[in-house]
Amino acid sequence: MSSRTLPLLFINLGGEMLYILDQRLRAQNIPADKAKKVMNDIITTMFNKKFLEELFKPQELYSKKALRTVFDRLAHASIMRLNQASMDKLYDLMTMAFKYQVLLCLRPKDILLVSFNHMDAIKDFVKETPNILSQVDETYQQLMEMYTPLSNGEFQLIRQTLLIFFQDMHIRVSIFLKDKVQNSNGRFVLPTSGPVPHGTQVPGLIRIFGCSGEELTRVKFNNGGNYTSALREGSFEIFGDRVTKLGTNMYSVSRPVETHMSGTSKNSAQHTKVNAAPNPLAKEELNLLSRLMGGLEVQKPGNADSGFRVNLFATDEEEEEALISRPDELSYGVINIQATKDQQANAELAKIMGEFPESGDQSDDASSKGDDLLAMMDSL
Repeated sequence: MSSRTLPLLFINLGGEMLYILDQRLRAQNIPADKAKKVMNDIITTMFNKKFLEELFKPQELYSKKALRTVFDRLAHASIMRLNQASMDKLYDLMTMAFKYQVLLCLRPKDILLVSFNHMDAIKDFVKETPNILSQVDETYQQLMEMYTPLSNGEFQLIRQTLLIFFQDMHIRVSIFLKDKVQNSNGRFVLPTSGPVPHGTQVPGLIRIFGCSGEELTRVKFNNGGNYTSALREGSFEIFGDRVTKLGTNMYSVSRPVETHMSGTSKNSAQHTKVNAAPNPLAKEELNLLSRLMGGLEVQKPGNADSGFRVNLFATDEEEEEALISRPDELSYGVINIQATKDQQANAELAKIMGEFPESGDQSDDASSKGDDLLAMMDSL
């Protein structure tokens, strides 16, 4: 398992979350000033310096429950609220979109290009807010310093770690089903044609060499696909053409997306539940969450006019039906992080929480901060 996977997982899932929320805010005709505030607040929280310092420390991936807890908190870092069914759908869309992107990476290092596409889009969301933009640029530098020196073998380990994390997740997404890149059981259909990875040649030729290194003969064979030469390599600089479209926005108001639970998902989830063993990393996982949650402030609308709810379904009835029909095995439990006790017991956490800036615009006096995570989830 790679110890450098967590930042890439967080950045890419966060980018997909922002794409989806931007689409839904537009679809529900949320006023531009409120929509901008939501995006700014979430991005400010995502790229808080102390939060990212914890995230970028070399460490193994933690459980899906722990990651879901972080994104629950992150999605509510502004005046927007999501009911549980909408939050479930949001997380399903985020994870399945990134899983597909990882599967389609022609070479493991392309995962970094996918991450940079997400970062480019995030920068565009806050291009008119210099203070937030500087936070994103700092993270860009961190990503470049940490990942560009890695070898192909290290990127292969990162890719395998991500695929292991996603392997039991088979949520059907309408966009993927319509494009015939996903089967009815939620598994993806991978192409056997198209450009080959950068730095490789089109398969179909075997060359045989002698002891002294001279080429003796060539044998051609049918490669079984319609391959083309590799595309040029994408740019790993802060500004540049990434070449790949993976990690760019696939959502639009005119193309709504739905998620559906497949039978495979239900069975695999039940299997996981039955065979769940005590996690030897449970204490470390809670310690990580304590440190991370210290940097995720949740705003609570001070009055009815300041906050609003976003529904990822077409109607409230569909949202309620989705909540009822979702298997219990696939519902993510919430880990309660008691910030007060953490402050008393952990001086480092107290320092992080003390230095964390108020999320959102400083002029928003109507929003109160510091909701307990469990209380926040109970209100959904």
